[in-house]
Amino acid sequence: MKGLFTKKPLSKLILDSGDGVNNLKRTLGAGNLVALGVGAIIGAGLFVRTAAAAANNAGPSVTIGFIVAAIGCAFAGLCYAEFASMIPIAGSAYTYSYATMGELVAWIIGWDLVLEYAVGAATVGIAWSEYLNKLLEIFNLHIPEEWCHSPFETFKDAAGMSHHAYMNVPALFIIFMLTLLLIRGTKESAFVNGIIVITKVTIVVLFIIFGWSYIVPANHIPYIPAPTTYTDTQGVAHNYGGIWGILGAAGTVFFAFIGFDAVSTAAQEAKNPKKDMPIGILGSLVICTILYILFAHVLTGVASVNDFRTQGREASVTYAIKTYMTNYGWLANLVTVAILFGFSSVILVMLMGQSRVFYSMSRDGLVPKLFSDLHPKFQTPYKSNWIFLVLVGAFAAFVPGDIVGDMTSIGTLFAFILVCAGVWIMRVKNPEIPRQFKVPMVPLIPILGIVVCALMIAGLGWTNWLRLIAWLIIGLVIYFSYSRKNSKLNNE
Repeated sequence: MKGLFTKKPLSKLILDSGDGVNNLKRTLGAGNLVALGVGAIIGAGLFVRTAAAAANNAGPSVTIGFIVAAIGCAFAGLCYAEFASMIPIAGSAYTYSYATMGELVAWIIGWDLVLEYAVGAATVGIAWSEYLNKLLEIFNLHIPEEWCHSPFETFKDAAGMSHHAYMNVPALFIIFMLTLLLIRGTKESAFVNGIIVITKVTIVVLFIIFGWSYIVPANHIPYIPAPTTYTDTQGVAHNYGGIWGILGAAGTVFFAFIGFDAVSTAAQEAKNPKKDMPIGILGSLVICTILYILFAHVLTGVASVNDFRTQGREASVTYAIKTYMTNYGWLANLVTVAILFGFSSVILVMLMGQSRVFYSMSRDGLVPKLFSDLHPKFQTPYKSNWIFLVLVGAFAAFVPGDIVGDMTSIGTLFAFILVCAGVWIMRVKNPEIPRQFKVPMVPLIPILGIVVCALMIAGLGWTNWLRLIAWLIIGLVIYFSYSRKNSKLNNE
């Protein structure tokens, strides 16, 4: 048996990407990949985290926070793009780590990606359930509280009595429907996702255009508030204003950028991966960053920071439109629809990313073979999709959404750091490998990516570090008890 840090030869990776009986169908072009990236990125971050970052951290300068977070993501995005053009294989950071840092690190990052994709999909599914009720209120309908919350949550009835919920049925429903869509085929999923992306981007652009004339200049003064401390309604103290407020906002709105890396998980389904993958990754990141900055500028201009701390703390975009943008109540309703569309496309891409990571891990023998079994007609990893339906659906139906929110960020940032380090390692050890896209200024860009992501991780707090360590310990137990013994590379 070989060592823990045995690397998978790049020649074998390239061979695995060739067309064969048990390979994924290449159906996605650059436009599909950009749409997948935009679909994964625009969601809870834009519609929810923007107001939270403005209220708790930076006020109007939340736009600068978006820029800081985008810079960190851009460094990692450049590294993802080089890897995707060099190693066009499904599996994202897992595959890249296997080729550069060895099997143990690859397993750790593959296990860690469950936090980003599976747990992230479940968390967004719970948010989808909450906003579904917002939409139903337009038609004077309402899902009973006990059937749209976790059994660990309580609610009060009309008489003021507290009750426990049973399960979150809408969250389970949306995950089930999107799983069926993924099993049907990647091309069909990309088509539906494309419609969703067009719809929600249109709504975002309409809010920017119509809201611009309702900006109150006083709401943007001072643009960067003086440094102070703000304690939110949960009793948590935040650095507000100044440089630390902006950095805090960057950490908060980082949620808004999670997803562009999911494009790389579809590398094995891209028609021309060496050309299309960099376009998909960087194109979706640029489009979303521009939309985010404009959206945040308008939102913080239409409503005040105090609004986001009080009545407008929840459903902040809808609140701002209904309260201050007279005659645009129809837009508020469309925003609610766009949020549901946005959450749906995020769940779709996250579920797809999770199944593709485990598809690659299964072909390497690190998880059971059933994760790489393809449907005889649709050529999708349908067994993997069904298994993650059970796991993700159970989490969405029975666990409160706020328990592992920051865990998703840690998992993503950890993956970003390893990808940045991997590009640097490959440039030193394998400079001869063809790269259709190259990261400029290596090792400066990878180092900056590592530093920025590490700073964001440091800001997430020690409790989340403990949760991450516990999760990694569980993963290591599985690796040494199953994966190491069944690894195809270790047993050649």
